[in-house]
Amino acid sequence: MGRIVAIDYGLKRTGLAVTDDLQIIASGLTTVATSELMSFLKDYTQKETIELFLVGEPKQMDNSPSESEKHIAPFIKKLEKAFPSIEIKRVDERFTSKMAFQTMIDSGLKKQQRKNKALVDEISATLILQSYLYSK
Repeated sequence: MGRIVAIDYGLKRTGLAVTDDLQIIASGLTTVATSELMSFLKDYTQKETIELFLVGEPKQMDNSPSESEKHIAPFIKKLEKAFPSIEIKRVDERFTSKMAFQTMIDSGLKKQQRKNKALVDEISATLILQSYLYSK
């Protein structure tokens, strides 16, 4: 059984989260500059066995795709081409950024620490992954 990697894709930064080998626990992995994302994933997949990529699917309240979907679709095509043997699934990511920010508040992070957008992206990816694990 391989790990699951969740991807909270953004124009500047992308948050990543990963499961353990048994796919029980979701943990934040890192946040990388989106321009370096593919090379990071290539390196990571050489070190770890990845069974599934979960890519956040931003939606409007009426369930229609959000504006950022036009940037995510080309990324998914690249991902499919670079990793043809790894399955890709989409997960609704509505409210994950707000939930990530609330998680930071609830965990007692100071106001200055909560301004760390990279941390918000990583927590968002973790929330995407956790929601998928709950739904399994």
